[in-house]
Amino acid sequence: MEKSQKRLIFFMPSMNGGGVEKNLILIANCFVKYINNISLITFNNKFKKFFNKKIKIIYVENSNKKKYKKYYKYFRCLLLLIKEFIKNRNTLVFSFQANIYTIILSTILGYKVVARSNSSPSGWTKSILKNFIFKFFFKFADSIIVNSKEFQKEFKNKFNVKTKLIYNPLNKKEIIKKSKVPLKFSFFNSGKYLKIINIGRFTDQKDQETLLKSFQLINKKIHAKLIVMGYGVNELKLKKFIKINKLKKNIKILNFKNNPYNYINKSDLFILTSKYEGLPNVILEAQTLKKYVISSNCPTGPSEILQKGRLGDLFKIGDYKDLSNKILRYYSNKSQYNSKINLAYKNLDRFDFKRNCIKYLNLIKYHL
Repeated sequence: MEKSQKRLIFFMPSMNGGGVEKNLILIANCFVKYINNISLITFNNKFKKFFNKKIKIIYVENSNKKKYKKYYKYFRCLLLLIKEFIKNRNTLVFSFQANIYTIILSTILGYKVVARSNSSPSGWTKSILKNFIFKFFFKFADSIIVNSKEFQKEFKNKFNVKTKLIYNPLNKKEIIKKSKVPLKFSFFNSGKYLKIINIGRFTDQKDQETLLKSFQLINKKIHAKLIVMGYGVNELKLKKFIKINKLKKNIKILNFKNNPYNYINKSDLFILTSKYEGLPNVILEAQTLKKYVISSNCPTGPSEILQKGRLGDLFKIGDYKDLSNKILRYYSNKSQYNSKINLAYKNLDRFDFKRNCIKYLNLIKYHL
């Protein structure tokens, strides 16, 4: 019997347009030039247009109107993975989500799996049982990829697992190009006020409530406007805070945008308030557009990107008073921060698109 052609399957059940999805799209489209047989297993095909046409999208549900819980999506996509593996056993799975499930399945079916972990273990290993499961099964992966040095240390300390560090590939040319698209949005028109932006899912992890509390303090002292862009379960909670504190004129909640870069381009200051991350793309994107960054000093990524405060400001997680002081300091001395902004831009070479895509490619080809 003729041996079937080697195949690479990207596995990401739930796609919502965040940083992980951006990395998946960049990496998958890069691989097309070097690997012939590439598929993506996901729950629906709403992001199909962003992928190269040579990538086969294998999906469960064509409707975007219904809302399904993530574990249902995982289950249905794992069933698809089993069916695809039976068709072609000469398969490498590159998991971007539900890593522990794909690894467990790989030990049963015998396929190879490379897992990319996306956020600090401190955010998803809060129970003894989970820690035990992760520590036991992670060792069965052929490789595990992380995207920051601190992240790598956490994996070693928590799970005694060696990982491969590859930074997120940053496509500066594409970001700059999209930032120049005309924006019909008057909220950030020119004026003598500070323009602040935050982008991320409306979840406890991203902690936009700390940003709103901080904005409430600075709003009493300076003229400022804030855009909070994203989607998620905490949207009503954020809107309620804005309404109660009479901040509607100064804060806009916007839905997720396929192109957030022209909004960032209109701003002065980018703020991240997360409780944990992996390596937040949004900070890199803001630095690409030469915006000053203030971030929570959360595990992992911000401190590494900002070089412990050399390329931006860091504040303690949840400390809205410290954040407000740093915002006011920036507002009062904008010109003094230009050298930091330019230095941050120069230091983006670490995240070079081609260099890091090739690192991904070399690891995948090694296991294929």
